This record gives sequence, C-alpha cells and structure tokens, in this order.
Amino acid sequence: MSSWSASQRYKLAPAPGGLGLVQDFLNTVGMGESGPDLLGDTALAGEWAAGAVRAWAALRGLEVWPPALTDVDVSKLRALRDTIAGLVAGEPSTGRGTGAISASLALSETGEVRLEPAGSGWRWLASALCGEIFLSQQDGTWRRIKRCHKQGCEFAFYDRSKNNSGVWHDVKTCGNVANLRASRARRRERERAAQN
Repeated sequence: MSSWSASQRYKLAPAPGGLGLVQDFLNTVGMGESGPDLLGDTALAGEWAAGAVRAWAALRGLEVWPPALTDVDVSKLRALRDTIAGLVAGEPSTGRGTGAISASLALSETGEVRLEPAGSGWRWLASALCGEIFLSQQDGTWRRIKRCHKQGCEFAFYDRSKNNSGVWHDVKTCGNVANLRASRARRRERERAAQN
C-alpha cells in the first residue's frame, strides 16, 4: 500500500521522492464516488496531513510532527491546492493562495544541505509543498506532474513516459474513452466526405 493515501485511493502510482507529497496534495480533491474532498473539513484534512507528513518526513529523513490545522488553515490549503493545480495546468500564477512562504536550510548530520519547512498550520504544509516544487523544478521532474486530460477527471499523475507525452492518468480508462471518441469523430468525418 502506498504511503500517499490521497493518491492511493485512486490507485495512482506515486511520484518519486518528495514530489509524492505534491501529487498527493493535489489528489486530496474529491472525485465523485471515489472519495470525499480530503480538505473538505478540518478532521479529514488533519487525518490526511498526519499521514502525508509522516510519509514525507520518512523520505526526507526528518523528525517532524504534522501541523495542527484549524478551519482557517483548511480554507487556505484549498486555495493553495487550486493555485498549484493551476501551475500544473500551465496557467500563470496569480499569487493568490499563498503569499510569502518561509523555509529554512539546514545542514544534516551527514553534511547534506536540506530544505526544512517553517511556520505552523497551513503555512508549514505550504512551505513543504513549495520546497518540493522548487526542488523538482531544479531537477527537471516538475514538468512530469500532470492533470489527466479527460474532462471531469482531475487526477494528478506522474508521467513516466520516456518522452513525457502522457496525457491521461490511465490509458485504459480515460485514454480509451478519448481515443474511442476521436475514432468515431474521424469515421463520421470520412462518411460526410464520402457523401459529398
């Protein structure tokens, strides 16, 4: 079982390393019968954050506690999720949803410089998320976090295709529907052309 519960409930393979936190955060969105919005209320958000922070901290070798979340924090996290989803979709950032986020650089016992989240509540999570986005932008993996192109499907997935050309979270489900629609449209167009 994946340590990223929001992505796991949709049976999505996690993004590598700490980028899994960003993918999981995006997948907190509720999708029909697959599950509720995990940022829908403070209890659900707190439960998601506890598991996600534990998974992320284990990957990063940090000893941290998940931040306590209030109703205001959860509202801010939903706005941040919308902002990050927009970035994934290639929309220009409006700057709404975050404001200034702080993080610290720390030297580990093994001599590695690492980024450590700062703040409390939603700001701590925003710091961890923005830190992972920054690191993934530096190593070129950020462009592989995508939203499924099927209308009505908002799953965030990590594109593992060799040439980074994936557009559906699952070719067998969302891809087949789109391919079938496109095939039928081409056939109708050929039939119209033959009649003229």
